[in-house]
Amino acid sequence: MLSSIDISTSGLVAQRRRLDTVSANIANAQTTRDADGNAAPYQRRLVQFQAAQVSRGSAGQGVTARVEIDESTPPRRLHQPGHPDADADGYVSLPSIDLVTEFVNAVEASRAYEANVVAIEMSREMARTGLRLIG
Repeated sequence: MLSSIDISTSGLVAQRRRLDTVSANIANAQTTRDADGNAAPYQRRLVQFQAAQVSRGSAGQGVTARVEIDESTPPRRLHQPGHPDADADGYVSLPSIDLVTEFVNAVEASRAYEANVVAIEMSREMARTGLRLIG
């Protein structure tokens, strides 16, 4: 019973990381400079899920989430000659972040988070019922 709660807990942690990553992408959708102040567009982050052992000696599997930078999508180029980060031709490199995609990812992660919460509640209720039947 406890391994099912551990599995769902790992799902909660993974979906929380996904929501954090989506919110960072949305917050930086117009960022044209890196952390050092150099003209470089923010690169979208993606979360990769992977099956993992959640506790020693447990047969249950959980999930881990790893954040990666999306290097496959080039930055968007927008003609804005007056922008301080524009190149010699007047183009600004912006992050290739689609807000609709990010919002869909946020809703999906929220639903998965809720599903894991329900799974934990059901596991607790089954354990409570089992103890009540025994005692």
